[in-house]
Amino acid sequence: MFDTRDEDASIGIWTGAAASYDAWRPHPPRALLDLLARLAGVARPRLVVDLGSGTGLSTVLWAERAEEVVGIEPNDDMRATAIARAAALPGAGHVRFQPGRSRATGLPAGSADILTISQALHWMEPEPTFAEVARVLRPGGLFAAYDYEWPPMISWQADDLFHGFQRHLFALADARDIAAARLMSPAWAKSEHLARMRASGHFRHTREVLAHAIEEGDAERFVGLTLSSGADAFFARGLLTAAEAGVEAFRAAVRAALGDAPAPWHFSYHVRLARK
Repeated sequence: MFDTRDEDASIGIWTGAAASYDAWRPHPPRALLDLLARLAGVARPRLVVDLGSGTGLSTVLWAERAEEVVGIEPNDDMRATAIARAAALPGAGHVRFQPGRSRATGLPAGSADILTISQALHWMEPEPTFAEVARVLRPGGLFAAYDYEWPPMISWQADDLFHGFQRHLFALADARDIAAARLMSPAWAKSEHLARMRASGHFRHTREVLAHAIEEGDAERFVGLTLSSGADAFFARGLLTAAEAGVEAFRAAVRAALGDAPAPWHFSYHVRLARK
């Protein structure tokens, strides 16, 4: 059963929050690129497509690994941030971003060696998305949809602080009947991605693997990461204020629990793979 929410409204919730998203979110593990290229049977992919590319965090990793990289992102704000990010990096000439939807990328059929969807498949209507992925991939091409667990593993206190703030934020939004809060809830459960890919009939082989990445973070990044998962989108649209959400009290609690020194953060990724 397909979700009936307004797709344009869902896309628009990130407008004004792109800078926060880009500043605090993690990069996918670089080891994942080696795995995907090997499974696609190419040392240097001719074309990698990153669908729902956001601010380009998962797109630009391919800049020096592929002949061409295309990020497809429908939100103008997110895409503009991605273009600025890519322009400053080595290999920028290999990367471009363009508007498009998961069901209509505008790319030629059979053109991509690898197509990725990072932390975004849960927003996309499955059947037309999988049909478009299969259309764009060449025979034997690889589809990889991956998501990280929230929050990264830092400490038990960090887990409690993150989930406590999220419960408070969305309870407040629900009490005020803020429609955007309902749009922030994923339309399709991440835990069912692999089963839907397998049932679509578009792919010959499917399986899930796990990947891990370690990044450093401090108390301020933890606050920023937490706010990037919904609060900043509300603030940018004037639906709630930081004061109403209790951001300063949350920041004080995070600093008391984590301190100000950087520490290793362990990000765990679920990687769903499919071969055309």
